[in-house]
Amino acid sequence: MSVSAVDCVQPALQHTRQQLFSRFRFSQWMRLALVGILAGELYVGSCGFGNLGNSWQRPRIGTGQEFVPPPFSHIDPARIAQFAGLIFAAVLLAIVLFFVFLYINSVFRFILFESVLRRECSIGDGWQRWHRAGRRYFLWQLVLAISSSIFLGVLIGVPFMMMGASGWTKDFPKHLAGLAGGIILLLGVLAVSLLAVWVVKVFGKDFLVPIMALEDLDFADGWSRLLGLMRAEPGAYAVYILLKIAMTIAAMICFTIAAIFPILIIAIPSALVFVAGAAAGLGWTVATVTLTIVLGTMAFLLLIYLIACVCVPATVFFPAYAMYFFAARYPTLGALLNPAPAPPAPETPPAVEAPPSMPPPMPPEPEPIG
Repeated sequence: MSVSAVDCVQPALQHTRQQLFSRFRFSQWMRLALVGILAGELYVGSCGFGNLGNSWQRPRIGTGQEFVPPPFSHIDPARIAQFAGLIFAAVLLAIVLFFVFLYINSVFRFILFESVLRRECSIGDGWQRWHRAGRRYFLWQLVLAISSSIFLGVLIGVPFMMMGASGWTKDFPKHLAGLAGGIILLLGVLAVSLLAVWVVKVFGKDFLVPIMALEDLDFADGWSRLLGLMRAEPGAYAVYILLKIAMTIAAMICFTIAAIFPILIIAIPSALVFVAGAAAGLGWTVATVTLTIVLGTMAFLLLIYLIACVCVPATVFFPAYAMYFFAARYPTLGALLNPAPAPPAPETPPAVEAPPSMPPPMPPEPEPIG
């Protein structure tokens, strides 16, 4: 009888306890935090920060004017061109970073898989072993991202084009009920579609990665192998997804609360620096905007790493949970996760004591002469 999704929770907790707490190793904890970031295993909710820039103002002495000048006053075309160039460079950098991070994320999915499976994290050696498999998984992630973006674009764009062609947008009050019903229906279909994309992505990182890693397959052959395994127990995989959704929500709540402390470590000094700059009379120029972006990026990266350190138990638990569930259905993984005990060494018969050696015979004594 196959192991159910519920039965895999306790072994995954035990696995996490053994890897992280039975013999605490600070260096491994730090490496797993970095692997968790790059593999996309952060279980915290979105933390909204208020726009401090709109709340801190300094009146000018004797004028009553605000520190920030009114918008569009004294527009300088040269400054607008500088800001436009800065925005263009930021957008271009964001696109490049997206593809770079997607490739790194693809390789680190395999590094995380090996780290949890072997209970030992080695980033350098893991990159050497898995960069080839990571390139294949990177192609799969590109296919998923492009296809899902096209599908969602068509799903959202076509109804609005039909509304515009039918003239609903021109006579808005007359078709208000129809527009409201259509938008509600569209949001429902969009939510189901996003959930379907998330499920496919979960199956990819939880089950496709082990198949690609252990059988050295590309993503097309890996999906064919995975779908063949899933056809045998579709209900078990459905329960797995439902239970994972529930545990993910619970983990996000717990670790978001735990992440308050590192957020305060970064947010309080950042707010003090901003207030000090405003008190010193610094305005928004190209130099200050660039400096703010650089310092803000450094603070944000440090914050993400500190949050990842808090989330290390979840970073280990969820891959372990997927492994224990899949190992019961994928014998290749099961043999590695639960190796068979070594056969006992054959018993050697007791050594037979050799009889005490007799002393060599003494030569006969010579007879006396005469």
